[in-house]
Amino acid sequence: MYSLVKSSFFVLFFMLFSGCVATQPSAKKGHEKSFEYEDMYILSALHLEEIGDYNNSSNLFNTLYEASNKKEYLYRSLRNDLAANENGRAIKRVDEISKNSIDDFELTRIKTIALVKQNKLDEAKKLATRLVEASKSVNDYLLVSEIYVKLKEYESALKYLEGAYIKENNEKILESIAVILYVNLDRKKDAIAQLETHSRIHGCSVFICSKLIGFYSNDNNIDGLLSTYLRLYKIEFSRDIAAKIVQIYSYKKDFLKMTEFLEESRSDNELLLQLYIQARNYKKAATIANELYEESGDVTLLGQSAIFEYESSEDKSDKVMQKSVIAKLKETIEVKKEGMYLNYLGYLLIDHSIDIKKGIDYIKEALKIEPNSIYYLDSLAWGYYKLGDCKEAAKIMKKVENMDGSSNEEVVKHIETIKKCNESKKK
Repeated sequence: MYSLVKSSFFVLFFMLFSGCVATQPSAKKGHEKSFEYEDMYILSALHLEEIGDYNNSSNLFNTLYEASNKKEYLYRSLRNDLAANENGRAIKRVDEISKNSIDDFELTRIKTIALVKQNKLDEAKKLATRLVEASKSVNDYLLVSEIYVKLKEYESALKYLEGAYIKENNEKILESIAVILYVNLDRKKDAIAQLETHSRIHGCSVFICSKLIGFYSNDNNIDGLLSTYLRLYKIEFSRDIAAKIVQIYSYKKDFLKMTEFLEESRSDNELLLQLYIQARNYKKAATIANELYEESGDVTLLGQSAIFEYESSEDKSDKVMQKSVIAKLKETIEVKKEGMYLNYLGYLLIDHSIDIKKGIDYIKEALKIEPNSIYYLDSLAWGYYKLGDCKEAAKIMKKVENMDGSSNEEVVKHIETIKKCNESKKK
């Protein structure tokens, strides 16, 4: 309601003051005022345009044109006619001024658009074709192509779009070409080839890569998708894009390439850690686990880092390495008493004869958590063996022999060693 009242006020105001406008246009330059109230008229016309009162805005701009003879006011007035859907009025006004001439390209464009809006497509096509031949303007090429699309004459539309693209390597124009090829003409390979050629010459922008991803996804072209996502990731370092790349590598079961990508991008170190573990690359696993621990403070990762550090060591008797691993494991179990870390720490102390009794204590703590773990029982038996108590070690191992997992290579070795020890003690 407020906008309507305000609009009416402006119309009434300029009806009262219209007599102040000079009846003969002056020969002023475009940036100079042609009459005293020109600025007020402009502001009011723009305001009416802004609030959607296109009819009255058109009238004011026409008044400005008649008073100044400045074509920009005429064009603005006619565009407001189009916005008001007064297409017949726009055509009539253009005809009265141009007398069927196309020399004023902007007037011809306005008339063409008005004809399109009236669905007089054949007439619009003839006029637009004459216009583009004279103007050679990219926008006019696009206008003709739009008319041909509405007429469903896609080959002709494509021809004009390609003409516009040659003049200006605009991505939006290329998109229109690709859509017509892919959707309307069912020339899917040609559509993709157009986009790929552009991307190889000018680079795969986010816009072009996104269009390619849409086409490749629709065609279920996994290799095309992967290639495009990899190019897109170099432009836009997004975790979502990285996740898509990882997903495709996983689908292809190409874990080597997935690992290489994750190493380069560092987009998912948790997944990278799992890949290192799967590949038994414990040296790299130790480094990543330690990095993750420093980022998160999760002592579970510190414990994992310690285990991987030990497993990746070529010299298991290295005192410096042992000290580092023991320190990390002790720090871990202070916060989180998990059986795995208690057992690992205990076994390390026992196997290297660092502190066998303390090692046994850690393993007993682990067995309180998981009393039937064959590996914890094996570690405990090995502890008693290292203390020379083969009888107790054999007693524990007898229980181990009847459990699943007793065929483990290290467990089998321990069973045999302890059995021999116990038999020798009996003698």
